[in-house]
Parts: sequence; structure tokens; C-alpha cells
Amino acid sequence: MVELLSSMRFAISLLTVICIASVIGTVVKQHEPLNNYVNQFGPFWAEVFGKAGLFTVYSVWWFLLILAFLVISTSLCIFRNTPKIFADFKAFKENIREQSLKSFPHRAESRLAEPPEAAAHRVGQTLLASGWRVKLQSRALSDGQGWMVAAKKGTANKIGYLAAHSAIVLVCIGGLLDGDLIVRAQMWFNGKSSFSGGGMIADVPAQHRLSPSNPTFRGNLLVTEGTSSSTAILSQSDGVLLQDLPFSVELKKFIVEYYDTGMPKLFASDIVIHDHETGEKKPARVEVNHPASHRGINIYQSSFDDGGSKVSLQAYPMGAVVAPFEISGVIGGSSSLTNGDSKLTLEYTGLRVINVENFSQDDSAATDVRKVDLRESIESRLGSGHKTVTEKKLRNVGPSITYKLRDAAGQAVEFHNYMLPMELDGARVYLMGARETPSEPMRYLRVPVDDKDGIEGFVRLRSALADPAMRAQAVKRYAALAVEPDKPELSQALEASAQRAISLFSGAEKLPPAKDVPPGTDAEIRGGLPAVSAFLESNVPEAERERASEVLVRILNGTLFELAQLGREKAGLAPLPRDDATQQFMSRAVLSLSDSFYYPAPMTFQLKDFQHVQASVFQVARAPGQTIVYLGCVLLILGVFAMLYVRERRVWIWLAPRADGHSQASMALSSNRKTMESDQEFDQLKTQLLKVNA
Repeated sequence: MVELLSSMRFAISLLTVICIASVIGTVVKQHEPLNNYVNQFGPFWAEVFGKAGLFTVYSVWWFLLILAFLVISTSLCIFRNTPKIFADFKAFKENIREQSLKSFPHRAESRLAEPPEAAAHRVGQTLLASGWRVKLQSRALSDGQGWMVAAKKGTANKIGYLAAHSAIVLVCIGGLLDGDLIVRAQMWFNGKSSFSGGGMIADVPAQHRLSPSNPTFRGNLLVTEGTSSSTAILSQSDGVLLQDLPFSVELKKFIVEYYDTGMPKLFASDIVIHDHETGEKKPARVEVNHPASHRGINIYQSSFDDGGSKVSLQAYPMGAVVAPFEISGVIGGSSSLTNGDSKLTLEYTGLRVINVENFSQDDSAATDVRKVDLRESIESRLGSGHKTVTEKKLRNVGPSITYKLRDAAGQAVEFHNYMLPMELDGARVYLMGARETPSEPMRYLRVPVDDKDGIEGFVRLRSALADPAMRAQAVKRYAALAVEPDKPELSQALEASAQRAISLFSGAEKLPPAKDVPPGTDAEIRGGLPAVSAFLESNVPEAERERASEVLVRILNGTLFELAQLGREKAGLAPLPRDDATQQFMSRAVLSLSDSFYYPAPMTFQLKDFQHVQASVFQVARAPGQTIVYLGCVLLILGVFAMLYVRERRVWIWLAPRADGHSQASMALSSNRKTMESDQEFDQLKTQLLKVNA
């Protein structure tokens, strides 16, 4: 069993599993809400991956167990090999036989004009001067006395082996200490459990709290400007644990600066640390990569969030004949709404005061070949992989509000509306985004601005379109203005056509549903231009369809213009002038009205005013294993450097006496790696020691 645990194959197998688990932990976001994983992987695989612990890889029991076995395996390997390494570190292997020297790849022989003893001392001194460790041994022979010179160099290579393996042990121990092992041990043996409820932090029972003397932890601390907090949140797979700190962190001011692209370039928090034991107040600034520290706990700048900004929203109906109203709330809160018999909950989810968008357009039109600069065209596509051909035009389009409307069944639709209009395709429009699920992209409704650069003109027109009385009045006015008074028959026919067009467009006249189209989907015809098109396809021959559509759309546009005028009269405003600006507004308004029938809510909420309150998210950590990990990293660097760049070499020179009083020299060199440097070194030693030319 010990042989298996201390084998290299076992350790490499454990390292392989840890590497695979680390890749999973890097690719799959850890400690996310379960709904995010269900949306990403589906209900079945989300449950399978959850039971396997892939959403909390670094704290799951099997990962910690593998890490512990790796520590045991590497420690046993060090324990078994350390005595051998130190014994070999001291040994010169001077008892090697003369015949054995002839089996080395690097070997040489020569006759020296000096007795063996003198030659041995000369060779030894030469090697010592070159940094070799030398040992001399005399051997009694039948014809005199021989000498063996044994030397070695680069024995730090074996120390590198110990340093590298010790580094693995230290890094793993540091990882275990700084991981969730201590926290889980308290949950297993000290009666601590995760908390999955709600309410005030102060009301959470003691079994869900960890002591300020907890030796190791890593959690998040959210502090709103002007407030303080002393309780960190430790996320667990089935809830959270609360970590009480020996101090409170008060956020005086949160500072964020942006690049031109809209990406943040600086997070900074001016804080005051209030020590609970001594009452000391310690001001500090926390930035990214510049943490503050107190009582062995590091405070890192992690991110920022909304600290409960107050927002004022203007509600506009999207079809219902109701008056606009104003509602106020706090980001993170909610308000109850009533829409007839149905009840809705308005959830204020997010406020962004800066939105930087790219307004560049890729000109895909035909190119005049006489104006093509081939060199510029090629260079524009060379270089960095992320470089684009078109120049980015970045612009801050102002604040935006994100909210959800949740029905009584708990189903929610998310909305994202910009506070200010922006210019798109040569027109100023308001963007109203919506999506059914978080995995979908936002789909935006473009609402043109009115003559006051506001949204009220479109809202009046949309409300008037939903009012049968106003539609009928607009039809009569359009027919009266379009036909001379002395032609009542033509006026009645035009009035009937206008009534049919406006009824189709407003959705008052329902068309039979198409086959295989479920109700409530975007493919269902609810009104707008799709209803007019479906009517023409069903009732007009194909040969006459184009001419009939032109006539019907012209009648529809005229009726909608009179409907807009009636809406302005009802609001006490002057009529719209019949100019190009009004014509452009009406053209865009018709398209927006058509799209508004598929807007997934009876009303929309525009951001009217806000009071921005920021919050800073800190990561607080007590990491006793940090020093151990740093030491392990240093040892790993030294160990790898020693094993890769330090060559262990040994050299032996046997000096045997000759009858003429001189000596016969046999030399051999061994190295743990066969390199060109070894060949060059051996040739140099032959020249220095045996006086043999290479």
C-alpha cells in the first residue's frame, strides 16, 4: 500500500485528475444561482453536474480528498528518497574499479611523467580550483601504490528534486488551509449549517454564523456609501454562511472611472475600519490589486453594485386607454400594480448611469475601384486579431433602467429602457428592450420622438388607436377631408375602406388564426401591418394585390394622421403641421405602432429621475496558507531551475605506477544528461588533467 501511495504513477494520476477538475472550475462559473445553470445546461444535466459538485469544484469533498492524497503521496515519496539523496550527496564513489572506467562513454588514457602520488595531488588541486569537490584514495598494488581521484560537481541537481516535491506539498497544504476545508470541518464537527432563508442579517441564528476567530475564510462584503458592515457572506452550494468580522468597514466614498469604451478603469473605495476591540478608527483606500489589511484579514476591491438607488419612473400605456402615471421605488425593491383583474409586481433590478455604445456602421455599399488604396486595405486587415476594419464611434447614450414585470403565476419578463433618445439611422428614437428569459438577447422597440423630442406623441397615438370612438371619429374626418362634399357615395366607400384598414391595424378585427401557430406567440397575428398583409393575402387575388396594398396603406396612413391630430386636440395641443418632419414622424410611428402589438406588457416604464447610490463589493480573506504557498512557489522555482539547468557530473582518474617511475592515467566522466556541454567539458578536462589534446 505504501509502495503504491509513494509511486510516481499514482502521484501523476492524482495530478491529472486535479488538472481536469481545475479546467472544469475555470470553464464553468462557480457558486452561481441554480437557475443560471438550469438555463445553461438544462434541468437534467444541471442536476447531474450539481450532484457531481462541478459548480463548487474547489470545495467539493472529492477534490479535497484527492488533494489530501496528493499531499500524502508526495510526502511519502520525499520520505523514501531523502535518505538516498543525502547519502548519494555525500558519496564520491571512489571505490569504483579500474575496469569499470572503460565502460563510460567519456573515457581517456594517457601516460604522465610523474609518480602517481604527485599526479594525484596535482589533479586534485586542479579540480578544486575549478569548483569540483575532490576525494583522493590510495590503493596498495603488487607493483607499488595506485591513486584514485574522485570528484563531483552539480550535486544541487538532487536538491532540486527535493525542493520541487516539497513545493508541491506546501502548495497543496496552503490550498487546503485557504480553501473550504476548515469551514467544512466546522460544519461537520461544530454544528454549523448553511442558511437559505431571508430577513435581516442580525436575526440569523448562531448555527449559521462563524466566529471572528475563524482561522481561514474568504467571503464577500457589500457596503453601501455612508453605511458600515461587519458580516461577510460565504457562498455555499445550498445557501450561505455568515462570517462575523472583528471590525466594521465603513464606506465613505466609492470612486469609479471609465475608459472611452465605457469599461471601468479604476475601482477605489475610501473606507474607515472600526476595530471592535480597541475602538480604533483606521482610514484606508482600497483599489484593485491594492488591498487593505487589518488583524490579519485582507480587504480586496472585488467589484461594485447598486446600493439602493432611488428611481422615479413614468408609466405609459402600450395599448390600454389609461392615463400615464408616475411610480417610485428603490433598486432591489418592488411595487405592486393592478391591471384590471390581474396583478403585476414591478421589480426594480438595475440602474446604469453610463451606457457607452458603438455607433459605427460598416459601409457595405458598392466601392469605386478608382478610389481603392490596396495597401491601406491590406494593412487594415493585418495585425492584432481583435482589430476591426471599421473605426469605432463610441458614445455615451445616458442612463438606463432595467426592471421586471412578474405576474401572479411568478412568470417574469425583463425590460431595459434608455432614459434619453438616441439617433439611429438618421432618426431620434427611444429604445425599449424586452426578453422572456435571461438567455435571450434583448429585442428593442424603436419609438420615434415627437415635436418636443419626447415620447408623449407616440403614447397619445397608441392610446387613441386603442379607443374605438376615436378610431371612428378619425375615419369620418379622413373621409370628409379626402372626398368632395358633393360625392356622398364615394365618401361612404372610402369611409368603409378606412374603417376596415384601421380595424385591421388596431387588432379590433380578428383574423382567423393560421395553422400550427400557438396563441400568444410572436407568429400570432395581433394587429399592425402583419394583419393588413394577412387580410390582403386572404381576400385579394395575387395579380391585384400590389395595387390594393398601396391603396390600403395610403388610406391607413391618412387615417392614422387624423387619429394623431385628434389625440393632440384632446390634449389641448396645436395640430401637427403638414411638413416633412411630420411625415417622417408618422412613417416611423406606423412601424413602431405595428411592432407595439408584440410588446410583452400592457405598459412601459421610462426613467424620469434617479438618485444614484453606489455600493462597494469587497472580498475579505484570512489566508494563513498564503505564506506557505509563496514559500512553495519559491521552492518550486528553485527546484525546477536546479533540475533543468544544473548538471550533475562525476569524474574519476585512476593513476597506476609504471616501472619507469611514471604513472599510467585512466579517466572517465559521467553526467546525468548527455549534452554538447558535457563533451566540451570532457575535452577540456583531458587537456588540463591528462595533458591530452582534444
